[in-house]
Amino acid sequence: MAYQFSFEKLGVWVDSKELVKLIYNITKTFLNEEKFGLTNQLKRASVSVASNIAEGTSRKTNKDKAHFTTIAFSYLMEVLNQVIIAKELNFIEENNYQTIRTQIEKISNKLNALQKAQLKK
Repeated sequence: MAYQFSFEKLGVWVDSKELVKLIYNITKTFLNEEKFGLTNQLKRASVSVASNIAEGTSRKTNKDKAHFTTIAFSYLMEVLNQVIIAKELNFIEENNYQTIRTQIEKISNKLNALQKAQLKK
């Protein structure tokens, strides 16, 4: 197996990567006219969660690492907001909505724990 970078070993990064895949698969069913609207926004925000977790691990100070964890959390809340809107517009079925919410809750708990650990050091 190839060398793993530190972010690849983080459960929260693995979970956020799974969220990206969920979002990409679910947005395939959105209306074509949403391709550059909500679909694009959801994809970009979900990728930003994982990207900020990864970027934060490369930072030198714990304060800087925690800053990127905060940004990741902010993007996660953006995803949640957009998923709620998509659900209310009937773009997402209830079972998919609940699956995404469960994944978001799991990631948010892990991001909070990660940030506490980063600020404690």
